[in-house]
Amino acid sequence: MAAIPPLCDFGWKPGDATLLGVDGKSHSILGQAGDNGLVVAFICNHCPYVKAVIDRIVRDAQDLAAIGVGFVAISSNDVEAYPADSFENMKAFAEAHGFSFPYLYDEDQRVARSWGAVCTPDFFGFNAAMELQYRGRLDASRKQSGPEDLRRDLFEAMRQIAKTGKGPDDQVASMGCSIKWKETA
Repeated sequence: MAAIPPLCDFGWKPGDATLLGVDGKSHSILGQAGDNGLVVAFICNHCPYVKAVIDRIVRDAQDLAAIGVGFVAISSNDVEAYPADSFENMKAFAEAHGFSFPYLYDEDQRVARSWGAVCTPDFFGFNAAMELQYRGRLDASRKQSGPEDLRRDLFEAMRQIAKTGKGPDDQVASMGCSIKWKETA
């Protein structure tokens, strides 16, 4: 069943964390920001929603870098229950799709929980002051990639945020597989 995150809580400021990346280095999440903002994407390797748009995510991350918006992806899924999302598979997934941004492993799921991440993909778009201005979809694709001429919702919102510091009032929530939470005792 698909999960749908809440819409944007304008102005929310996230806490930072340092997580291990598929490059073997530790990365500060907020340290990935560009001069004009940051996109944090919660994704995973096995989700059909992510698989349908991963090449568009990579494209948009590259296009956003050109306008001063940083990009980072985080996987928070329970890898014991979903071995396709293991750290080794994260490395292979990033390499296969030519990630130009850090792909980080939230092993204890603390970041996903503290940020209120709900699904994969779940996008958080911040302005230069690290205030949330976008919590919406990449585009209108779902489990299948939509036509090439779909409106690039995330990219257009972040372009507006880069110019004005403010996100669009009208946002359409992302949709994807629920984050696979570890069972707690």
